[in-house]
Amino acid sequence: MTSVAATHPTDRAHAAPPDEDLDHAVEVLRLLADRTRLAILAMLDGTEMPVNAIAEALGRPAPAVSQHLARLRAGRLVTSRRDGTTVFYGQPDEHVAALVANVLQHTEHALYDVPPHHRPR
Repeated sequence: MTSVAATHPTDRAHAAPPDEDLDHAVEVLRLLADRTRLAILAMLDGTEMPVNAIAEALGRPAPAVSQHLARLRAGRLVTSRRDGTTVFYGQPDEHVAALVANVLQHTEHALYDVPPHHRPR
């Protein structure tokens, strides 16, 4: 018989996530731990962009950006949509956008007395 205390929500809150969840999260963080990939994901917040526009904005060669996009796509951190000969990349859901925004905002707290995201507009 399972005890009621063993299934109480506060007990689950202090348990480690399952190993496969942690393994996947580590892989996501590894993908984010690259300056170019993080910049790409930040640029794609709420929009879609083709490779050439991303490459131009980053000042990087399109083939290099394509390789980063392929890794992000394999990790399911970007989606792709073809329109004729152009492939547009975007974020798959609000969780990716939130993850990127949170890490960048956390960085602003470490670097600035008044983080830019807290400054009046």
